[in-house]
Amino acid sequence: MMVTYQGEPGAYSEMAVFKFFGNKAEPVPCKDFRSIFESVKSGAVPHGVVPIENSIEGSVNQNYDLFLNYDLKVCGEVAVKLAHVLISKPDTKLEDINTVYSHPQALAQCRLYLEEHKWEIIPAYDTAGAVKLIKEQNLTDAAAIASEKAADIYSMKLLARDIADNPSNYTRFLVLSNQDAEPTGDDKTSIIFSAKHAPGTLYYALGEFASRNINLTRIESRPTKTTAWQYNFYLDFEGHRIERRCAEAIVALETYATFVKILGSYPRVI
Repeated sequence: MMVTYQGEPGAYSEMAVFKFFGNKAEPVPCKDFRSIFESVKSGAVPHGVVPIENSIEGSVNQNYDLFLNYDLKVCGEVAVKLAHVLISKPDTKLEDINTVYSHPQALAQCRLYLEEHKWEIIPAYDTAGAVKLIKEQNLTDAAAIASEKAADIYSMKLLARDIADNPSNYTRFLVLSNQDAEPTGDDKTSIIFSAKHAPGTLYYALGEFASRNINLTRIESRPTKTTAWQYNFYLDFEGHRIERRCAEAIVALETYATFVKILGSYPRVI
C-alpha cells in the first residue's frame, strides 16, 4: 500500500501513515503538500496523508486551500502525539549549540524552551529533514527539533526530551483518496461552503445541522482569495453524508450557500 506524505523518513507525517495503514504501508516521501495532492489525483499513489490541524498551533492553512482546489476525497483521519526532542551530531554537547533547525510549527511548539536558551532559530521544511540536514552538512554547533525516531534513523544524538511547551501536543491528519469511505455507524463528514452575503445567512446555515441534532465538531473560515473580505467555511460534523439527516442538512445548506463541496465521509477517530 503506497502512501505519500510530506517530509523525510522519521517525520511525524510518516508516523501518521503507519498508524493509519499499519505495517503494510509503503511510505512515499515528497517535498511539499501540493505534490501529495498531485500524486493522488494522478493515480501515482492510491492514498496520501496531510496534517490539517495541531492541538496547540491550530490549522495548517495551505492544506485547507489545497482541498478547495483539488477534487479528492477524505477517507480517514488519524491523530499523532508529537513528542519533540532535541537532536545533534554524536559529538556535539548542549553547550556547543548555537543554532536550531526545525519545521516552523515544531519551533513554535517549543517556544519557551528555545527562548530560554536564546539560540538562533532557522525554519526547515520538515522536522526529520532538519536532522538530515545537520548530519549531511556536518553541523557540529547545531541541533534539530524532531521525533526520537528521526534520531534513530540518522544515527544522531538525543540531547533533550520533552521540550514542547505543552505535553498534550497532537496533530490531526487527513487521509486522501479518490473515494471516501463506506458508513461504519460512527462517522464524520467534512465539507466546504461559502455563505451568501446577507444578514443571518451563516446563522441559518448552521441551524440546518442543529435542527437535525447533528453535532458540529469543527468550523474554520478561510479567505476565498477571489473577493476581498469574503470567506469559505470548512465544516466537520458527525455522521456520514449518505445518512438521511446528513443528506437533508447538506441539501438545506445549499439554500444559504453560493457553493457546497463535500470533501468526504470517514470513520470518526477524534
